[in-house]
Amino acid sequence: MKAMRFHEVGGPDVLRLDDVELPAPGAGQVRLKVAASAFNAADNGMRAGFLPIPVELPHVPGYDVSGTVDAIGAGVDDLEIGQPVVGFLPMQTDGGAAEFVVAPADAVTAAPRAVDLVDAAALPSVALTAWQALFDDGGLRAGQRLLIVGAGGAVGVHAVRLAHRAGAHVIATASPRSLDAVRAAGADQIVDRTRASLLDSVAEPVDVLLNLAPLDPDDFAALVALVRDGGVVVSTTAFMAIPGDDRRGVDAKTVFVRADTPRLAEIVALVDAGELTVEVDRRIDLVDLPALHAEAMAGRIAGKVVVVP
Repeated sequence: MKAMRFHEVGGPDVLRLDDVELPAPGAGQVRLKVAASAFNAADNGMRAGFLPIPVELPHVPGYDVSGTVDAIGAGVDDLEIGQPVVGFLPMQTDGGAAEFVVAPADAVTAAPRAVDLVDAAALPSVALTAWQALFDDGGLRAGQRLLIVGAGGAVGVHAVRLAHRAGAHVIATASPRSLDAVRAAGADQIVDRTRASLLDSVAEPVDVLLNLAPLDPDDFAALVALVRDGGVVVSTTAFMAIPGDDRRGVDAKTVFVRADTPRLAEIVALVDAGELTVEVDRRIDLVDLPALHAEAMAGRIAGKVVVVP
């Protein structure tokens, strides 16, 4: 089979399309015929060597995956050959940038019926990140006020929809490019940060501040003033310090997305019910993955990109 792998860390040129032996599933595992994997910033960080997630080289990236069950290992009785599934694979093991991938059976769940199986690869980690940031780390509840900085990306749009569904009052920042998507997701107030200051635009304190954008540290620290006493600042930007305020009891938490297949199954049900959407900006061929990594090194990639073997 074909698989895109890096044999050493480095620039995008270390990615090579290899012929590798078809893997066989062991006990508690399934093999998937890959429909698509999704590109995430962490794939770029692991390949470059600056994200400290231990992988065995050579490594196949692509921990978000969709596909059909192709073979089943011993002890797996809740999945069937030919079943469409999506999964959030362990980052330390080979991912889905290949024609086939072996996955723990408990890492995958039935794919949403409402979207194309290829596009479903864009769902797992971004939706889980949004859910965990809001409810597990942020403790968001109905009636609370939420400020999302950088709501126009894939995680942000999911976060707006989930928070709106939970009964929170959602204030979101977005660029002109993403204003319509954030509005459609259910934001109660949208601040175009190219035109207005957040400190001037948010009239009342918020209970939860969720940051999804690379901010200047001083600007980030200034936003803590918008959080009520006893509130929480949650951020996905693990590469920078997350500001809080011990004096006022404002907690600071960094989100590291965690595998949670039962929660992913709930998210899939929300997609099928029309309460969440899966947005894909581009589909690319597996052979073009090194060029996508080079694009990511040159600047932030807008939207979700899925990789089709």
